[in-house]
Amino acid sequence: MKRIVHKHPLAIRWFHWINFPILVIMIWSGLLIYWAYQPYKIQIGDVVLFKFFPNWFIQALNLRRRLAEGMSWHFVFMWLFTINGILYFLYTFLSGEWRFLLPNKHSFREAWLVTLHDLGLRKTAPPQVKYNGAQRIAYTAILVMGFGSLLTGLAIYKPTQFSWLTTLTGGYETARLLHFALTIGYVLFFVIHIAQVVRTGWNNFQAMVTGFEVEKERPESSPPTPSAPVNS
Repeated sequence: MKRIVHKHPLAIRWFHWINFPILVIMIWSGLLIYWAYQPYKIQIGDVVLFKFFPNWFIQALNLRRRLAEGMSWHFVFMWLFTINGILYFLYTFLSGEWRFLLPNKHSFREAWLVTLHDLGLRKTAPPQVKYNGAQRIAYTAILVMGFGSLLTGLAIYKPTQFSWLTTLTGGYETARLLHFALTIGYVLFFVIHIAQVVRTGWNNFQAMVTGFEVEKERPESSPPTPSAPVNS
């Protein structure tokens, strides 16, 4: 027998599927802007160990000389990103969904057990209500990261008009570095999130589209067959 388990409200699914393409466009347009000034790399002395987005990467994605285009896309979708984020925050607060999203005192231990299970080092996953500890931490972190991206983005977008914000975020250079680091964080989250979706299968993906999962009910164990009497 199968049963339908309602999991995600319409609003959560709406915010999720709007936010995904917005973030993709924000990252893409951010690369168009980053082309004009590419300062970030890992080096020891004069030896460069790793450079973010080298020339072959820029050329392969045709990102050169598109600064104005990138800024136009970035600033338009910045407002959509902000509006969607504010509405999502208000909904989770007013509806009580935040109770399922915020980490609790067990979340970090659960997240460790989930990680061991995903790596194949633990046979069973820890029990969960709606989101496990790793999901609670990740989804809360994404919300904080979104707020950080907005603040640092405004600080480097209008450093004169929002001079107090630029100062608050550590100055223009620091704000730009933080904005860049948050973008790398989004990319890593996407990779892990998509890998998790593929690993958990179609049923979990369907829940974020339709709002429900189809689960198989466990058959009730039949009563033990009484043993035949033994004649003495």
